[in-house]
Parts: sequence; C-alpha cells; structure tokens
Amino acid sequence: MREGDQARERKEVDVLVVGGGNAALCAAIAARWEGASVMVLEKAPKFYRGGNTRHTRNMRCAHDEATDFLTGPYTEDEFWEDLSRVTQGHTDEALAKHMIAESKAMLGWITRQGVRFQPSLGGTLSLGRTNSFFLGGGRAMLNALYLTAEKLGVEIHYEAPVTDFDLVGGHCRSATARIFDQEVVVEAKSYVVAAGGFEANIDWLKEYWGEPADNFLIRGTPYNRGDILRLLLDKGVQPVGDPTQCHAVAIDARAPKFDGGIITRLDCVVFGIVVNKNAERFYDEGEDFWPKRYAIWGRLVAAQPDQIAYIIFDARSIEMFMPSLYPPIQAESIGELAQKLELSPEALSDTVNGFNASVHEGTFDHTVFDDCHTEGLTPPKSHWARRIEAPPFYAYPVRPGITFTYLGTRIDRHSRMQMAKGGGAENLFAAGEIMAGNVLGQGYAAGVGMTIGSVFGRIAGEEAARHAGH
Repeated sequence: MREGDQARERKEVDVLVVGGGNAALCAAIAARWEGASVMVLEKAPKFYRGGNTRHTRNMRCAHDEATDFLTGPYTEDEFWEDLSRVTQGHTDEALAKHMIAESKAMLGWITRQGVRFQPSLGGTLSLGRTNSFFLGGGRAMLNALYLTAEKLGVEIHYEAPVTDFDLVGGHCRSATARIFDQEVVVEAKSYVVAAGGFEANIDWLKEYWGEPADNFLIRGTPYNRGDILRLLLDKGVQPVGDPTQCHAVAIDARAPKFDGGIITRLDCVVFGIVVNKNAERFYDEGEDFWPKRYAIWGRLVAAQPDQIAYIIFDARSIEMFMPSLYPPIQAESIGELAQKLELSPEALSDTVNGFNASVHEGTFDHTVFDDCHTEGLTPPKSHWARRIEAPPFYAYPVRPGITFTYLGTRIDRHSRMQMAKGGGAENLFAAGEIMAGNVLGQGYAAGVGMTIGSVFGRIAGEEAARHAGH
C-alpha cells in the first residue's frame, strides 16, 4: 500500500473499464461473459453517458451475404480496399486486416447483447450494402448495451473521472478516481481504457493547429478532453498517430460549439459546389462517393481563410439529400445569395458562371460514377456536375466539425497497450477512439469508428478477463 492510500476508500475488481461508450461497453460485457467481475467508470453524467456513440447511426462490418438489413455481401477484401484507399495506406495493415476479419462476427455478437438493426436510410449515403444501421440510432444502441451490462452484474459509476494510474513499467497496480465525490483507489487485475480522444480540448488542438482551432466545432461530447490519453503517454505508453489527423467533416456553421451531433452534418456537397470566403472553389466535390470521402471536408475547410466555406446548389437538388438541423439560406439569384452570405456578389457570380460553362452534361445519377463532369476547370468536378441555374438558389455555411482525434495509444492484435521503451503492457488494454490511430492514420469511411470500438472493445474485454484469470 502506498503512503496516503490508507485515507482513501479502496475497491477491488477483476477488470476496470475506463470510459462509457460503445468500446467500453463491449469490453465490459465481453469481460463479464468470460466470468470476470467488472467495473465501468464513466466521466459523464448518466444522461450524457456514452461519449460520441450517442450520435452514431451505423457500423461497417464485413459479411458474406445479404441479410434482412443489408442488401448484399461486403467481403473482407473489399473492406480492406476501401480502408486502404481512404487512409491512403496510412494504417497498420496487419492490425486493420485483423479488425476486418473479426468484424464478420460482430453483427451477430452485438445483436446477442440486445442491439437491434433496421434497413439503411435513404439519401446520398449509399450504405445499404456495407453498413448496418442501429434501430433508434446510437443512443438506443447504447441503452441496449447498458441494459445488458447491468443485467450481467457490471458495476457502473457515472460522473466518475479517473485522475491517475499507478503504472510501474508495464504493470498497472491501481487507478485513482472520484466516485460519489470521494477519491477512490481501484485495484484491478486488468484495465481497459476506452476513454475517447482529445477533440473537446481546444487548447490541446491549438498545440497542433494554432489559432484556427478556435473556429472548430466539436460534433460530439464535451467530455472527451484527452485527460486519460495524456496520463498514459506521460507514464510511458507508446503513442501512435499524427496529432493533426482526425475524423473531421463539414458541418453547419450555425451548430453549437459542442455536441451538435450527426444532425448538423451536411450531405449535399456532391450536388453543388463549395466555395470559401473569397467565393473560390478549392476541391473536387465529385471525387468519390460520399461515404468514402465526406470526412475529408472538415480538414479542407480548416485550411480555408477563417475556417469557413459555403455549399452552393440550386432547386433541382434541394430534396436529394437528408436535411440538416438548420434550413438552407435561400435566394432568387446568385447575387442575392452572395449578399446574404456576406460574399462578393461579383466573385460568386464569376465562380458559378465559370463552373456552369465547364459542365459536360451527361446522365446524372448520384448512385453511380456518372458521366457528368467539368472540362478545363481547376479544380475539376469529376462526377455529378450539373449547372447551378434553377432558382431558387441555396447555400449552407460550413465549418470543420471534429468528431475524434487519431493521436492515441499503440496496441497489438490483443488490444494490449505497447510501452514506449519496448514490449507490451502487462495488464493495460485499449479500445475505441483512444487507439483508433492504429487503424486510421488519416481519412475515414462511414461506420469505421464503431467497427474499431466494437471489435477492439470485445477483444480488450476478453483479453483483460483472461489476464485476470478467467
């Protein structure tokens, strides 16, 4: 017993899980099924439990055939090709392929934990074959996992932040937490850390992004401040990932600073053009299908002046995508639209006219790589290019919406954390956003975050329980 510990309340458990989202609950349930006693410490209040999982809708898993909710097969090879493309090879290939192989069993496993699915949503997501949608969304999925955990006897505490780890070499002897406003030392045989990234810590983001980070919006929970990640790295856990890389999408600039969720995301980029505050286009809006390229737009907007951009489209597209929380800005002419956006009417008119003049019209079909493209325009629009000419005209203002960061803890295929001085930690495991950088060096594909959380959560829970002797 360390000096001073005698004044603190003490608890003992086989497996301590730090965090309260999808990865944490999958770990807790998996460990409990293995026979271990399990405690979950969730930093957030009960109403806000679950981190970013509350805002999710689906997960991407490999499968061999169509199901009641999936329209066709999605092979391991195709999953790997998609992941390799969006990350541009910046991924631990062995670990990523291990995750993909393990994902094939996840839909059945998670269904057995009470999670239910529904057919995919319409709109422009094109995910009916690859991604399984949760019936009721992420919060309903979380509620099912919490209910199962409670029925299995998992001890759960809310508003219970972990403030320290007694970590010697690769062995964690205890964790210190505040539970019911008391400092408690929890001695566990194994520890699973699934406490998210540092995206809600603006000061930490500014260390890498500078002043532009002040203009970032945080799509998810305000509780993911990276406190646990910082603790682990300071105590010798090996880091992984580029701290400037993250899952960042373009979201409505009118969204709240934190916790706006998925309803502030905009899926209409492919139907129009995107301009910055100088009314200039800056990237190919038709480069690839939306689920594979939507997550690049947060970083693209972050690189623009004042971290602001505007999606411009016309009346023909207004009903072709899922609506946002906020209505689009509407005008009867491009010049009037520019005035409402506080852009130069002349500059925006020139940009739209130049785009319209370059459009090669073909057969418009947003469900395939169609032949509607621009010619002689920089940057081009490779697919789904139509003239913006049918009033009324519409616009959405967008800013970078940070979902989660990729700097995290390095792990092996057993979800065991690796130490900076070499070797694996004896009894420390990680799952979810805090280790996502092992798989996501950059880029994103829809639903992969939930795959990472579920697959490595289950692995971490099972391995932690085995280390604890079950």
